[in-house]
Amino acid sequence: MTRTASAANAPTTAGNPILAAPALRTMLRLVPPSVASTLVQSLILVVEAYWLGSIGSHALAAVALVFPAYMLSNMLSSGAIGGAVSGSLARALGAGRPDQAQEVMNAAWLIAIAGGGIFGALMLLAGEALYRVLGGHGDILAGALEYSRIVFGGIFVLWLFNQLGACLRGAGEMTAQASAMVVVTACHLVAAAILIPGHGPVPALGLAGAAIAILAAYACGSLYLLALIARRAHPPRLQRWRMPSMATWRPLLRLGAMASTQSVLTIAYSMIATGLIARMGTEWLAGYGVGLRLELLMIPVIFGMGGTLIAICGAFIGAGQRERAIRIAWGGAFATAVFVGAIGLLLAWQPQLWHALFTDDPAVAAACAAYLRIVGPCYAFFGLGLCLYFASQGVDSLAVPVAGTLLRVAIMAIGAIVIGSTAEPTPLAAFAVMAVAMVAYGITIAGGLALGPWRR
Repeated sequence: MTRTASAANAPTTAGNPILAAPALRTMLRLVPPSVASTLVQSLILVVEAYWLGSIGSHALAAVALVFPAYMLSNMLSSGAIGGAVSGSLARALGAGRPDQAQEVMNAAWLIAIAGGGIFGALMLLAGEALYRVLGGHGDILAGALEYSRIVFGGIFVLWLFNQLGACLRGAGEMTAQASAMVVVTACHLVAAAILIPGHGPVPALGLAGAAIAILAAYACGSLYLLALIARRAHPPRLQRWRMPSMATWRPLLRLGAMASTQSVLTIAYSMIATGLIARMGTEWLAGYGVGLRLELLMIPVIFGMGGTLIAICGAFIGAGQRERAIRIAWGGAFATAVFVGAIGLLLAWQPQLWHALFTDDPAVAAACAAYLRIVGPCYAFFGLGLCLYFASQGVDSLAVPVAGTLLRVAIMAIGAIVIGSTAEPTPLAAFAVMAVAMVAYGITIAGGLALGPWRR
């Protein structure tokens, strides 16, 4: 092929705002709405915990049993498979292939329907057994099942919202995603305040009301995103659905499977930790659940930067500018580590700023404070590793982040076995293992990428 022919077939930056503008300017444009979107989404966790805390520690403990499975569904549909969708769509647009980008959108529809349906059915069938394994019994198990059956009976709306949002993120439409999250959070704020404690003629529904509020909020958000996409003239947009080609499915399935492994391992870690703490009493489980919400709250915050890196790095990879994509990924990951680490240090120093939002039970507050003082200082490593995982979806180098997550789970599993075999297992020892696992996670992913696929 001649040089002239090669130039004619090379990707072009024309018409692609991510490629046409300087990378720093693009990040300054895309990161704020992306971070704002995830911060707004995080309010759902805070609002729900606030109202559940008003019911009592048993409600917080019941939801703590369900939370890992709920977060797995959210992580699969948004960060894992959703990240694969965003990365594939961004690379297609970066390569100047709007037709392929539209095929990714068509695939996202099928993923939402099949993924949401299968995950919900599995949890309806196996939920009770899972919660028993995690230590649920009596009233706490009954509450977990009441909450779980409603949430997973309608989890499709969460998958639909996240898949539609993934398509918009891949196109660099962070502002649209942010506005959709405002809709979701506003709807949840109203629904939770009415349904959980009861208001006027509406009876107090407690845990059932909390579950209904989440589904109603994401249903409203999905309708809003559909309205936005229907007005688009360029991919991703609404059009007659057609089965995507294997050329589209192949990278989606490969990246989606690897990213899903990361998410499953992350939740396996959470379940091991939850099961260990559940053996130490309701107050410790409730306190750990409140503390864990901060860690889980950091995931969407990190995704604010990570989702932007998927779009930017994917576009540059599609355009053949790999070194530039990797430089951008490192800069975003270290900035995220500093931000998340500062939050962890602040709340390790002043844990009451967090646990006072959810409980006035002294025992629960003390348990939460113990968790934050030991694990909080390690949040920077968590932010670094997780943000590099998201960036790897755009760069197409997921093997190292998956290995880092596997190491974190292994450390937690070994620690749980050792602690559980002692005569008097202590929560402080369990929290120390969590801290070590978090540090190992961040160092392994950063070091593995620097010495491996991202080595210059």
